[in-house]
Amino acid sequence: MKNNIIWQPQPKQAIFQSRKEYEVLYGGAAGGGKSDALITEALRQVHRPNYRALILRKTVPQLREIIDRSQQIYGPAFPKAVYKSVEHVWIFESGAKIYFGSMNHISDRFKYQGSRFEYIAFDELTHFTAEEYFYMFSRNRPGDKDMQIYIRASANPGGIGHSWVKARFIDPAPPLSPIISNVDVMHEGKVQTLQRSRVFVPSTVFDNEALMKNAPMYVASLAMLPEAEKQALLYGDWNSFQGQVFKEFRDNKAGYSNGINSHVIDEISFPANLPVYRGFDFGYTRPYAVGWFIVDENGTIYMANELYGGDGGKNIGNKNSPVEIAAQIREIEKSSPILKNRQIIGVADPSIFDESRGESIARMMEYSPNFIYFTKGDNTRLAGKMQVHNRLKFNKEGRAGLYFFKNCKNMIRTLPNLVYSNSRVEDVDTEGEDHLYDVLRYVLMQKPLANFIKTRDTKPLLPLELM
Repeated sequence: MKNNIIWQPQPKQAIFQSRKEYEVLYGGAAGGGKSDALITEALRQVHRPNYRALILRKTVPQLREIIDRSQQIYGPAFPKAVYKSVEHVWIFESGAKIYFGSMNHISDRFKYQGSRFEYIAFDELTHFTAEEYFYMFSRNRPGDKDMQIYIRASANPGGIGHSWVKARFIDPAPPLSPIISNVDVMHEGKVQTLQRSRVFVPSTVFDNEALMKNAPMYVASLAMLPEAEKQALLYGDWNSFQGQVFKEFRDNKAGYSNGINSHVIDEISFPANLPVYRGFDFGYTRPYAVGWFIVDENGTIYMANELYGGDGGKNIGNKNSPVEIAAQIREIEKSSPILKNRQIIGVADPSIFDESRGESIARMMEYSPNFIYFTKGDNTRLAGKMQVHNRLKFNKEGRAGLYFFKNCKNMIRTLPNLVYSNSRVEDVDTEGEDHLYDVLRYVLMQKPLANFIKTRDTKPLLPLELM
């Protein structure tokens, strides 16, 4: 009997396609059959006339490859289906449609305004921003009451979206473990709590039996990549990826108590005479960020606390006013055992002093009862970046020039996830979650490393003592 099977899922693809969560991320490494899984999942409801699906890639050139693959699957499986190349849409005999789209610019998400899709898929999700991803939730609604609505995505580590994708799918729970979010909805004076679930289904080239059989040397090609890319693309390591800026960063629990080979440490005490540097980066629609840093007698810098005004991982700000932010800063500095009663030196992005369009942000923060003052920080981007690189280096004893208390969770989350800009190849991509990084730059430029380098390998650091 002739075998007429056009495509069938491999074991990991079958697991991905069987999940019932609203959001499912698939992959995490190269060669896991991610695009095929998204393309074929889109067919689940094509027997329904009103069904609409959308498969997205970041750019049109990237989209062509996935369209070509759809023609190899959809055409033979549905001979009466027609592909319209101008609209990038498959129209099936029932009237169902599967669209292929792109979002080359963040504003492109609005071209889908007014549309509705039961199935929305992002191929290579780390190429997209959080704003692009979450906006499309508003387009995910049913045409008929019995239709399923859901979001699916694939991804490799790295890219502009690495930080928020990792924060949403990788960090909260082990693979295949559902992550439940509660959403409160106010209606007619009553609050209703709704639940949404998501999950990460990992897959690597080793799960792609067909590829391993047809191209066995592909594994060797991945193994020959530079170490960071190899760990990401061959093994799916989300802590190591192409384009990572601060590869020096280490979060090593074995070094929390002594600062050896770890930039993250337990809280420690300091002499009362040491001043505190308060760095500030204002944001309204994007998160605002505040960091408090102490410099010890040897020049080592410790980040002791942070204030982050945004949804960690989504890069969306709380929309707090300068006065509201100043009040939060004042309260922290009054109540924090390590900050209160110390001299505090404020340094901030020079833009908060701009008075060309009215009263400056800096001025609003100075008023009673908050009295929060800043001076203009040095915003020289590449010089500041090099200060971060140099301070993250470990000396021969495993000591660094920069440490972060483990309570500084947003800094610890975002700093190692920053990627390089495509247009300014030596600089950090400012579309990422770089707000606490900017705070760090302003403070480090207040205490540049030049003098510290001379004593770093010879003068012992202040002993680390638990508070």
